[in-house]
Order: sequence, then structure tokens, then C-alpha cells
Amino acid sequence: MTARTTALALALATCSASAREYHVSTAGSDDNPGSEAKPLKTISAASRVAQPGDVVTVHEGVYRERVNPPRGGTGPDRRIVYQGADGEKVVLKGSEVVKGWKRGKGDTWSVTLAKGFFGDDNPYGDVIGGEWHARRGFPRHTGTVYLNGQWMDEAPRVEQVLAPAGARPLWKAKVSKGTTTLWAQFKGVNPNAETVEINVRQSVFYPDRPGRNYITVRGLTMRHAATPWSGAMSEQIGLVGTHWSKGWVIENNVISHSMNTGITLGRYDLGAFGLAMPPASAPGFVRSVELARKHGWSKQTIGSHVVRNNHISHCEKNGIHGSLGGIFSTIEGNTICDIAVRGWIGGPDVAGLKLLGSNDTIIRGNHIYRCGGLGGVWLDWMAQGTRFTGNLLHDNKTDLFMEVDHGPFLIDHNVFLSPRSLRDWSQGGAYAHNLVAGSVSFRTERRKTPYFAPHSVKGMKLSDISVKDHRFANNLFVGGGGLAGWRGEAGNLQAVGNVYLAAARPNPHERDALVVAGFQPGAKLTARPDGWWLEMNVDPAWVSRQKRAVVTTASLGKAKVPDAAFEQPDGTPYRLDTDYFARPRDPRKLSPGPFRFPGGKALRLKVWPRE
Repeated sequence: MTARTTALALALATCSASAREYHVSTAGSDDNPGSEAKPLKTISAASRVAQPGDVVTVHEGVYRERVNPPRGGTGPDRRIVYQGADGEKVVLKGSEVVKGWKRGKGDTWSVTLAKGFFGDDNPYGDVIGGEWHARRGFPRHTGTVYLNGQWMDEAPRVEQVLAPAGARPLWKAKVSKGTTTLWAQFKGVNPNAETVEINVRQSVFYPDRPGRNYITVRGLTMRHAATPWSGAMSEQIGLVGTHWSKGWVIENNVISHSMNTGITLGRYDLGAFGLAMPPASAPGFVRSVELARKHGWSKQTIGSHVVRNNHISHCEKNGIHGSLGGIFSTIEGNTICDIAVRGWIGGPDVAGLKLLGSNDTIIRGNHIYRCGGLGGVWLDWMAQGTRFTGNLLHDNKTDLFMEVDHGPFLIDHNVFLSPRSLRDWSQGGAYAHNLVAGSVSFRTERRKTPYFAPHSVKGMKLSDISVKDHRFANNLFVGGGGLAGWRGEAGNLQAVGNVYLAAARPNPHERDALVVAGFQPGAKLTARPDGWWLEMNVDPAWVSRQKRAVVTTASLGKAKVPDAAFEQPDGTPYRLDTDYFARPRDPRKLSPGPFRFPGGKALRLKVWPRE
């Protein structure tokens, strides 16, 4: 029995006797009952009849539709499951194939489409913009053109598309009252003989209203969406999105080619409540948090999602983004790569994974690389009770940015290999057993941002970032400047058991540092057919020369501003006695960094996928 078959059996076993499994096939008909012998033709048709406890199994093929589930489940044991059939490739696309291209001069071809081709929204008249968006040179649209699955660049002017094609082919559109004309460069290619697709739908799997809870989306390939800007205060429409709900499971999917965001765990539309958007400022965002609390933002009604084992790539704003809607969630085992690399989207919020309000969210075991914008991960505002653990990050503009958080948050057993490893504009953080190869920078902030009573979004108070109480325990700094740049009062820094190599240096307040002059770690990450391997020089003497203690909730104390302990979301204490691979550590021989040291002087480890 396969893992997916087992999951289906468990889903059906926990439901009532009336639970049904609906089948969908491209060879079916929406007039069919949805049985395996007489399947439905579209996923949307199945969504209209699926009830809490039901399973929708989609069979191999390409489905060009936007799934707008009209209802969700009623609890963790009575969810609605949408899944790809075991062993079959199921592809959902927000694009349509376009034929009828006419050749113009040189490499340029054109096609004119009637207004009805796009339905309610025309991406080629939809300019990307929103709060904190920064335009990159000219107004860009949410539409794009794909040649055999590869997207092309929008040009500022039609005249540029009429010129000979360069290394990155261009397209441009003009929307008139009744038609849309597209010009595109197809160098040495007849587009009518290839697969040319254009964005038509804003999303692929997204409910149009909040409160569609307890939905599972698994085993699907989802591509090509004309997603709008997912701002910090506006409704967040993703290629896949939860839309202000609770209890989704998004797992084992391939998600790619969203003009803005791949997966959104995000907000509702303020306009639905007759409210205007607050100004794009720190006080404005605080006001939006207050409004969210009035509109159901609580542990009981929002968040608690699981996003795991997805491959998310080629999105120009975020792989995953959530503003307030991702509270109490788990994000694990995902690959997030090639985000914001085309340079189309500018402004804050652009990163591989961006969360605002990650209260009690666990982010573990993800592989995040080749992310532009800010970089790999940006945990901004209200990372309280958040744990970021066992993640592999490299080739990002920045690996991790902690912005205006008050803690407690725990960053442990991660591998940070980008030239810029960490930007910390927060306080109340604990960093333990990390491998840090790049630079580390710190900053105070005058902005006043929220914090809450532990394990809740209740009792909101505000503080600036001036206390800067941090803990650094048992980390291995193999490059960059180490903790030399930390600025703050001596009593607000706890630093024990850290090792500094190459140019890395301890903070002057640190009294327990091991500085190994002249040692060259030679850390190198290599992609091989079976995965990603890390090779690095180490010295077992670092274990014997410096006594280390197991990091625990008791040893970390409390984050000063919220007066809250570093503990798990359920309130139980932490004890960091396993390594990156979840292997037990010997508390008498604790090595610095995320891995147990071997007997020799070289590490050679397969760090992704972890086995």
C-alpha cells in the first residue's frame, strides 16, 4: 500500500459511512455521477458536490480551470480532500493554449483575441501594484507568455518586441475595448507548431470567500497563474491559497510560475467589510492587525495549516507568503527555489518565504535557495513562539531576515551558506547550533510593533526594538563577521559555546568563545544525482576544548519584552538534544553547529534530502 493510498484509507476511515470518493478524468463528463467508471470531467464540478468527509481523486491529464471550493470540511477528521490519483501526473493550469499566431517582421509574431477569451479578468489589463509595491521601471501586468513551459519577459513598449530577439525573448499586449492583441518574439520557432500558453486565470486553487476550512490539496502539479500583488494588508490571492481560513493541508504538490505568490496563507479583503485600506506604514499595519482581530483572527478560527513536501519554484514575489493567516501552522519539508530571480517585482515582502504574524509556527526541514528580493526567509512582525529549525539555505540574497519581532523565537540547527546569512532587526531571539557561513548584521528599530500573551493573539501590546536581548549558544561561525557587530547592553547578550573560524569574531561581551585562528573550514555544498552534499573541515578538538550544555527552555530564560519563555506551541519545554538529522546527541560531547562530529577531521554529509 502506497503512502497516498494509506492517506486515502485513513481519510475515509475517519469519516462517516456517508463519505464518498468522487473521480475526475479528462475523458469524463460533468453530467456523470463521479464514480470511477463514470468520472466527472472537471475538478470544479466535483467541488460543487463534495461534502465534508469526501475525497476527490483526480486522474492523469491537464486541467485548465480555477478550482473555487464552495465549502470546506467541518474538522480535522471531516475535511474535503483533493488529490492526484496515485502514480498519475495531474496538472492544473491557469493558462490557455493560443494558436493562430501571424508572423510579422523577423522574430515577431502577433495574435488578436476576443474579449470573451479571458472571462471576468483580463491579466493583460491588470497592472501589478499594492501596498509597499515598488515598480521596476514600468507598469507590469499579471499576464505573461510561455513557450514550451518557459515564461517570457514583458517589454516596456511594443517597439522593443518588433526588434530582433535577444537572449530573453519579449512580449507585449494591448487591450482594446473588444480585443487583446499580443506581440511576442519567437526566435527561430513557429509558435503554431509549439506549445504557447498565456495566463488567463488569477489563481489555480483558491476559494473566493474566507472560512472554507479543513481542505486538503495533495499530489497535484499546479502552474501558470496571473496572481495579483499579495500585500501585507490586502487580500492575498495565490496560485494556491487558503483565504483567511483554518486547517488546510497542502502537501506533495509541484507549484510554479506564479506572477506573484505561489502559496498564500493570508488575509481577507477589507473592502468586503466596507473598510478602506489603512495607510502603508507601521501605524497603518498595526491598525490592520486590530481590524483582523475584529474579523476573526484567533487560534480558534484562523491558521493551523500544514504546508509540507511541496516543490515551489519560479514565482516572482514569493514561494509562500502569509500575512496573519499563517498563525499556529507547520511549514516543513518543502523545496523553495528560483523565486524573484527575473527582476520583475520590486518592493518589500519579496522573498522565498515571507510571513507576518508567524505566532507559534514551526518552519523545519525546508530547502530554500536561489531566492532574490530580500532573499530566502523573511519573518516580519510578530514572530512570537516561532521555531525555525533544520533548514538548508544557500545561494540567496540573504538567508534569514528577522524584522521587528520581540520573541521569543528559536532559530536552531540550520545551515546558512549564503554570503549574507542573517539580518536581525529584532529582539528576544535564541540562536542555537547553527552553521553560519555568511555575514551577520544587527539593528535597532524605533517602529512600535505588536506582541501578545503567549500562545495566542490576545492582549496585544506594542514596543520598539531597543532591548536587543539575544542568546547565541553552540553555533559554528565559519565565515562573515560572527557576532562582532552586535550592539547592546552586556546583560542583554547570552553567548556560550560558540566557535569562530576564518574571519568570524565573537562579540566583546562574550566570555566563552573559541576562536580558531587560521583554520579554513572550506565549506562546500555540491548538487549530485542523489541529493545535496556538504563537505567541510572540522576539528574534534573543538568538542574537548570547550564545554557545552544542552540548550533547554530553562537555560534560555525569558524574552524580556513579552516576559515569555522559549517553549513549544503546546507549552512544553525545549531540549535540543538531537542534531540536524534528528539523531541523539551525547550531552557530554556536544559539538558546535547542527551536526554531530565524526571521529576524523572532515564532514561529508548528504544534507538534502534528509534520510
